[in-house]
Amino acid sequence: MKHFICLIAILLLVVPGTAAQTIAQSQDDVDRAMQTLKDAANGQDPATVKRLVADTLVLVRKIEASPPPSIDADKPGWQSLVDRARAAETYTEYTLLTAALTAQPAATVDLIATLEQQNPKSKYLDDAYGAYFAALRQTGGTAKITGIAEQALVNFPDNEDLLLVLADHAVAVKQNDKALHYAGRLVAAMNKRTRPENVTPAAWERKRASTIGVAHYIAGTIYAGRNQFVDTDKELRAALPFLKDNKEYQSLLGTSLFYLGVANFQLGKLYLNKSQVQEAIKFSEQAAAISGPFASQAEHNMWAMKAELSKMR
Repeated sequence: MKHFICLIAILLLVVPGTAAQTIAQSQDDVDRAMQTLKDAANGQDPATVKRLVADTLVLVRKIEASPPPSIDADKPGWQSLVDRARAAETYTEYTLLTAALTAQPAATVDLIATLEQQNPKSKYLDDAYGAYFAALRQTGGTAKITGIAEQALVNFPDNEDLLLVLADHAVAVKQNDKALHYAGRLVAAMNKRTRPENVTPAAWERKRASTIGVAHYIAGTIYAGRNQFVDTDKELRAALPFLKDNKEYQSLLGTSLFYLGVANFQLGKLYLNKSQVQEAIKFSEQAAAISGPFASQAEHNMWAMKAELSKMR
């Protein structure tokens, strides 16, 4: 990094103009600031990171805004300098992210908010929102999350953390059509999303599975509330493999099994399909075995379904 900054300083000397000369005179300050920024990027001092990023931006943005030289022979050097300044600006974004991911929650919020303000389209923000929202919840900023997600989705339409927040919020405020829209986008996004570099394969697979499971669960329970039993069955069957081995989502699993029982019973009765009614009984029995708000009703449904099955020819 030191060699990189020195090269910027050397190139500055060949670019005519007052702004370039002023920056060239500060080459030692730039060198020290960037080296300190690199050292602080490991989460040692978030306040220093934020200050040094701001100082560095002043320098590199002067270079980026400088007009091209009038002498053709100087233009390749000027363009190389501008390109390197842009690379330095991108490095400040990376520094904010890496510092945020190792900081205490309040500092995480501050650093990611700084990154978002600096460049709301930064590629590093795409991997930051999960940590950002977790830190906001820990620091009393939960009410801000939905608004942040709505704004950020414009720049990151396939970000799973944003889509999940918005799907959950839509369910909470009973905007079911909007919830279905976000849930569908969430499944599609996760099926094509690649693992971020800062996430281990095991952690990414857990996140991918739970996110897809929750998205199908959201859609399935909305369809259940509308008595759209074919769609209920499709979505909740898709949710089961992702929920069944996740202890965190046992209540969701119980609810999914309950509604699968209801949906398959209604479909089995409609089409006189005994095997589907038998499957509904199995789902209801499994739901009754999971502690939760639907356990008692699931057991009642199971016995009623068995009675109905005995009448079917």
